[in-house]
Amino acid sequence: MKIVITGCAGFIGFHLAQKLRKNHRVSGLDNFNSYYDVKLKRDREKILKHSCGIHVEHLDLLWKNDLIKHLAKCQPDVVIHLAAMAGVRHSMDDPTSYIENNIVGTHNLIEACDLLNIEKVVYASTSCVMAGNTLPWKEDEKLGVAKNPYGYSKATNEAQFISSKIDSTIGLRFFTVYGPWGRPDMALFDFTKSIVEEKPIKLFNDGDMVRDFTYVDDIVQGIEIVIDRINENSDINEIYNIGYGQQVQLMDFVDHIEKNLDRKAIKQFVPMHPADTHKTWSDTSKLKKLGYSPKTPIGKGVYEFVKWYKDYYHVN
Repeated sequence: MKIVITGCAGFIGFHLAQKLRKNHRVSGLDNFNSYYDVKLKRDREKILKHSCGIHVEHLDLLWKNDLIKHLAKCQPDVVIHLAAMAGVRHSMDDPTSYIENNIVGTHNLIEACDLLNIEKVVYASTSCVMAGNTLPWKEDEKLGVAKNPYGYSKATNEAQFISSKIDSTIGLRFFTVYGPWGRPDMALFDFTKSIVEEKPIKLFNDGDMVRDFTYVDDIVQGIEIVIDRINENSDINEIYNIGYGQQVQLMDFVDHIEKNLDRKAIKQFVPMHPADTHKTWSDTSKLKKLGYSPKTPIGKGVYEFVKWYKDYYHVN
């Protein structure tokens, strides 16, 4: 199949493109925004180009006419829509960017797909849309109450695709994705960097936080499964959780980082951030019926990230 990945130089897009290119013709697009260090995105792009032969077009979803022209040229069988402004806490400081990039940008993509008769789209959502529901979170429950602009932009995306004219769409609610080449604003990257630099790490809600941490390879596995499903079926509009399916205490997460760095964190305990959710936990039974089976426990995943971080940033 011919597949176009939006947000291809992003964390998940980078890993997904490398895996998919073994069996598909893959290309991507990315706006290379400066939300975090662009060098990280450019280095991912270099690997995709030189090691995988994957071209990543510099293109913003807000550039509607250019988007239409590019997709018309690519003629993909499936679009994987990962492009978005990420960051739960940052969305409280700059909500307009999340509305423009996540809602308007997605609207432009849907219109382009309608115009070009692109009939199959897999898109990224988030566990944030289920905040407040009874744990573990299931796909068939009503949406929770989004506590931040990022969450409500993703809830809007689900409504946009479900109500669109696109023949088949599958939305994926990701649960706290982590791994090598991750975003600098995410806890694992931020904590590792701070510990290495002997700076304090902020532990929100006085460290009493619980997350369903999901290694990026397991996320990619789940995406591959739904690509096969959407390729084999027409007229489907589905939502799936992709998580590891276990709860991890934040303090245990920090312990894993400390052990792999062989250094102690300077811990700064602070109140709950207004954008945050106390606990997350995925029910992945729906995706498991299609063959999903996450493989990477938290200890192994943190080890792989720290190993990459030390190599990329030349840490002894």
